[in-house]
Amino acid sequence: ADLTIMEEGSEFIERFVHGRGELPLITSCCPAWTDFMEKRHYDFIHNFSSAKSPQQMLGVMTKTYYAEKQGIDPSKIYQVSIMPCTAKKYELQRTDEMYASGYKDVDVSITTREIARMIKQSGIDFVNLEEEEADSILGEYSGAGTIFGVTGGVMEAA
Repeated sequence: ADLTIMEEGSEFIERFVHGRGELPLITSCCPAWTDFMEKRHYDFIHNFSSAKSPQQMLGVMTKTYYAEKQGIDPSKIYQVSIMPCTAKKYELQRTDEMYASGYKDVDVSITTREIARMIKQSGIDFVNLEEEEADSILGEYSGAGTIFGVTGGVMEAA
């Protein structure tokens, strides 16, 4: 989410300060919202941010920056997103823009409900697992990305 916040923030500055683009700037981070606006309020499409959603940005970064840094052939990377919303599944199929890395940016998206079911069926006992640091392919991150998914979180994070 941090990349999306930085990208949309930079785009806002370009539009507001330098007059390059339409205002108000409308976030494009949610595929359900984007789909709704395209179908019901098409005249506002030019106000949408050009930034991809956090899911898609991470997919692009994984198959470009991370692959290069680790010396991995991007075609050997299978990117899975775990997201709370089923609209993220739809996002993967939307347009050719979802192949910015030259590969499908995200190969599959599963919901948090689906992963919870898989964990339960596998008998994994989270209470008794040893604590570990989470992997971060991009290093440090801000706390702003943590609140991104809650109501008002995008604007609060910005």
